[in-house]
Amino acid sequence: MTVVDDVAKTVPVADKTDKTDETGETGETGEAGAWRQKYEAASRDVYRATLLDLAKSDPRIFVVDTDMGGFEDTFEAELPDQYVNVGIAEANLMGVSAGLAADGLVPFANTIASFAATRACEQVKVDIAGNNLPVRIVGTHGGFSAGHYGPTHHALEDVAILRTLPNLTVVVPADAAETEYAIRAVADTDAFPGPVYIRLGRKATGLVHEGPYAFRIGRADVLRGGDDVTVVATGPLPVSEALAAADLLAARGIGARVLNMHTVKPLDEAAVLGAARETAGLVTVEDHVLVGGLGAAVSELTAEHHPCRVRRIGVPDGFHDEVGSERELLALAGVTAERIAAAAEEVVRHAP
Repeated sequence: MTVVDDVAKTVPVADKTDKTDETGETGETGEAGAWRQKYEAASRDVYRATLLDLAKSDPRIFVVDTDMGGFEDTFEAELPDQYVNVGIAEANLMGVSAGLAADGLVPFANTIASFAATRACEQVKVDIAGNNLPVRIVGTHGGFSAGHYGPTHHALEDVAILRTLPNLTVVVPADAAETEYAIRAVADTDAFPGPVYIRLGRKATGLVHEGPYAFRIGRADVLRGGDDVTVVATGPLPVSEALAAADLLAARGIGARVLNMHTVKPLDEAAVLGAARETAGLVTVEDHVLVGGLGAAVSELTAEHHPCRVRRIGVPDGFHDEVGSERELLALAGVTAERIAAAAEEVVRHAP
């Protein structure tokens, strides 16, 4: 079974029945406009606003910050007793957060993804994961999203490192709306009593979801149906490129199922193995090195339970010292709709 019942949790969604708003328009138009206005934003901005809203009614929620900026004039200004800034000291960030969690609080440890996974890895492993404490590590600037800073700020190995640690759930939202769902879900320590890593980007990346939907940690989001081949993607731009690839494939007469695998650990085994049985094979897409990330997780699962053809699209091995936007660097790495479509065509072409 993919997700145990006490881990999977559906986040309530807004009522989508037809209504008339104050402009006289029916619900879909008015709601769609409000949705777009709220969520066409950077995921990290929606994260901050969501956390402040939650913390106002739950004094156990703390922000533990590392001089990241953005929380001082919002969260700290309104809830100074629930805010701690440890400065640029990521190892200390994890230790302080572990201490707060051990005392019954729900700390959200806020830092850059590359620093959370590498600079503070020992503290995450020993203090947080090893003790199964409810620390929520939120790493912004995931993948190539801080590409303008150069390779010191690339977070291309964080998922590989952190998914190996015990008890740790790993979530990579596809857009700002999914970020809010994820933050609200993990704030519930009854449903998620252990540690969680949530990987966010830096700037707005566009919407994947155009309206409310049933979000469950540990359960893949089926964005597109298809019986010929399956594309499994994680993260904002990889998911967007996967959807664009499905459009290219549809024009060529190939039906591509698209799975938004927002939870890399625990992986939705039922969705992956179902796709392995029902389609010619799988193409994985991620803003991460090919070693140890989503593609590796999918390959491990299928190799053990249902061997099939898997093609992985991600960042190749090497030191990537180019400077550019996230989309530019992903294109240089070959994470594009065209390459995804070509890999999917190859999978279909070699189907038994």
